Amino acid sequence: MDAFITHTGTAAPLRRSNVDTDQIIPAEYLKRITRSGFEDGLFKAWRTNEPDFVLNQPQCAGASILVAGPDFGTGSSREHACWALLDGGFRVVISSRFADIFRNNSTKSGLLTVLLPQPEVEALWAAVEAEPALPVTVDLQAQQVTYSPGGGQGVTVPFRTDEYTRWRLLEGLDDVGLTERNLPDIEAFEARRPSFLPKALPVI
Repeated sequence: MDAFITHTGTAAPLRRSNVDTDQIIPAEYLKRITRSGFEDGLFKAWRTNEPDFVLNQPQCAGASILVAGPDFGTGSSREHACWALLDGGFRVVISSRFADIFRNNSTKSGLLTVLLPQPEVEALWAAVEAEPALPVTVDLQAQQVTYSPGGGQGVTVPFRTDEYTRWRLLEGLDDVGLTERNLPDIEAFEARRPSFLPKALPVI
């Protein structure tokens, strides 16, 4: 996966709480056997049935930071929810509370989840609603979110990410990437195995 160090983009204010993974991507999309191409299912029901849904608004086109309400990513443990957000162009989701499984899945996919206090989330909502083109920077190295509403004095909000997750994201390492760091040891082990035992072969 791509390393995440810092990202600057516009933000979409999703003023909804308890957004579950079925709302992020409906169950029928789980039949696919790929890990990409899920952008057409992202928030499908809301995009279809609610013309005024925030991601249907032209001012949110191209937004790469989603600012959501509390309890984002509840429900089933489907990784497809993270993949759909990434395929939809999002690199960061900001919320005051995430479902644990969703947050774990997201960081393993390269989608950064940022926990901020609810008053800070609401301040960011107000800022991007007043100024949809407002650039927002999420810096994982410095662990802070910065923006300057109205071109005035900048706002800096710190956040915390556990050090192991932060290291993996900064290095761009998912579970496969972590395993591949030990490739010489794996190859040496395979070379010592008796020929009649099955071998782990690379994908052709």
